[in-house]
Amino acid sequence: MTNPFEPKSQDKAAWQQENAFEGSALHDDKLGGGKNLDSILRIPVTIQVVLGSATMPVANLMKLGRGAIVPLDHRVGEPVDVVVNGRIIARGEVVVVEDDNSRFGISLTEIVGPPTNDLNG
Repeated sequence: MTNPFEPKSQDKAAWQQENAFEGSALHDDKLGGGKNLDSILRIPVTIQVVLGSATMPVANLMKLGRGAIVPLDHRVGEPVDVVVNGRIIARGEVVVVEDDNSRFGISLTEIVGPPTNDLNG
């Protein structure tokens, strides 16, 4: 006597074939799988170059006017941080763009890896 809850052999074969197809489709949908990689490469990101930062009370901020100088925590010659969507991804040196002397650019000197959870630093 057959089990009524057991799928018939033809249903079982169709299910295996269907899932094998879905598995190969899922493989193509992974990052780097061709068609979806192109979509990801077109996502805009915000890039910022952080020359430095400063902390001051609101009262001092209110006193600032044209020509005021706010000292930053970075010194001349120190690498600046390259930030993409709020995360530091690299460090570099500020340079003048060759084609247009009125513009700055960044020469990357270090690519920063992902943060680690290492207790030793």
